[in-house]
Amino acid sequence: MSALLTAPITSPAAWTAADFATDESWIHHLSREAINSIDTALINLSASGKTFPHFTKDDFPIGAFAQDLAHLTHDLENGRGFFLLRGLPVAKYSDDDIACIYYGLGLHLGTPVGQNLKGDLIGTVMNVGDLEDKNTRVYETNLYLPYHTDPSDVFCLLCLRQARTGGLSSLVSAAAIYNEILEHHPTHLGLYYRPFHYAHLGKNEPGRSPIFSYHDGKLSCRYLRQYIELGHDLREQPISTVEREALDIFDAVSQADHMRLDMMLEPGDMQFANNYAVLHSRSAFEDFEEQEKRRKLLRLWIKMPNARALAPEFPGRNGFPVPANRYPLV
Repeated sequence: MSALLTAPITSPAAWTAADFATDESWIHHLSREAINSIDTALINLSASGKTFPHFTKDDFPIGAFAQDLAHLTHDLENGRGFFLLRGLPVAKYSDDDIACIYYGLGLHLGTPVGQNLKGDLIGTVMNVGDLEDKNTRVYETNLYLPYHTDPSDVFCLLCLRQARTGGLSSLVSAAAIYNEILEHHPTHLGLYYRPFHYAHLGKNEPGRSPIFSYHDGKLSCRYLRQYIELGHDLREQPISTVEREALDIFDAVSQADHMRLDMMLEPGDMQFANNYAVLHSRSAFEDFEEQEKRRKLLRLWIKMPNARALAPEFPGRNGFPVPANRYPLV
């Protein structure tokens, strides 16, 4: 079992909303040179006859912008754990071009991985789900999406269209949540180190993982309450009263106004975050009736070359296997 950390975390990863009251250094505006590099890479890729996802990082060279991404990649693991790229002119590109650009930039950070059993390498986050169908995922609706982490080292969201109203994106620091619990709810702290059953963490049945893990000097977090509750239901092992109290405390702390960094993603924004260090959420929204106008984001899950070491009882997970026939050559 990983060590139980009993001192507050003081690294840059332990941020709260107040840290960004007058600080927008987490927003990186794409320069004209960076956009030109992306456009040139796209032209060269098209000339080579290669298409998404049948190309490598070397097939999509982006010049000096690659060094900027390398610096930001370091910050994902050793700094705040998130950043925003702003200004990709998405309106001028075709859907195929956007897929190549998005995937190509992902390759410069790490290795994009499958996001579902079908093995999609780019996921669509859009209000197209049937609320009456229990298999509909929350990200396929316009409902509030609770704070959670995804099963990959890093996630990225690229905004293509905004909703009519609402749809605010929100991030919260796992280390800051830990500090709050340590200070105000210390008697519950050990519960977060005990393994819960998570649906979809195992291959065919719920897998076991704690919420917090402290290993090699870094705190890691895994959380999605819906999957914890479903995992315990599938295992027929009810969550105890004190465990439910711990989950309620975690939710209340993560949702507190002073903890959250809220942002409205604009078309062309790319939000990146470390899934072990940052939880993300989205407010409910009102969408357009016409499907072609509805809020639309694209998602990448990325396996990172500089990802932290994880404790044995905190199993790593980077997406789903991509079936051999998912992306046939044409």
